[in-house]
Amino acid sequence: MKLDNVVAERLNKTIYRDGNNAIKVFDADYSKADVLNEALNQARVEETGLNIPKAIEVSKIDGKWAIVSEYISGKTLEQLMKEDPEKEDEYLELFVELQMKVHSKTSPLLTKLKDKMNRKISVADLDETTRYELHTRLEGMPKHNKVCHGDFNPSNIIVTESGIPYIIDWAHATQGNASADVARTYLLFCLDGNIALADKYLDLFCAKSKTEKKYVQKWMPIVAASQSVKGRPEEREFLHSWTNVVDYE
Repeated sequence: MKLDNVVAERLNKTIYRDGNNAIKVFDADYSKADVLNEALNQARVEETGLNIPKAIEVSKIDGKWAIVSEYISGKTLEQLMKEDPEKEDEYLELFVELQMKVHSKTSPLLTKLKDKMNRKISVADLDETTRYELHTRLEGMPKHNKVCHGDFNPSNIIVTESGIPYIIDWAHATQGNASADVARTYLLFCLDGNIALADKYLDLFCAKSKTEKKYVQKWMPIVAASQSVKGRPEEREFLHSWTNVVDYE
């Protein structure tokens, strides 16, 4: 495999293109369990029939773990939105429709979202009372088993030249309540400094899915707390500010 064509660089990983393959190479100290879990997530989501790159193999390159997948040629939805701001509403519509399609699927072997969030809240840098309140709120939320992407944002959607969208990066996939996934996307827009787009996204998703906005907002403190565990230091302060949000009634 050739590693001379870098297509993207992310925290702790670099993605290369070699012909029809995309090779995601993880840093040497990256958790083996996390790499194998990501590949397994991708394989399980493939089985749902969603439009995603096919996983080809997991290997080691120069002592570093790597996941080899089908390479999808195109532009991310994030790029398209920046290049043609006049089409923002059209692209946002596509974005929401794709997320709803993800939520229409089930994959019984994926990690349960509630279990993952409980683990993360337990180790979050928050006082004991706040952690207890978040655990209690999480326990009281309805249990669903919908596929949740866990990092659904416009940079994780590639649109081919012929207009076919593919959803990438299934490292954080779980099964659970779709509104938690929506709350995560809302906070990702906010972390990117785009509050107006975050609000527009939430309004559109709730309208199209007939979901009450206050129901999604109830998830935000829980999602913010779990996200703060691995979030960048500069993001933690923002996320911690969300963990004490009062109930939306």
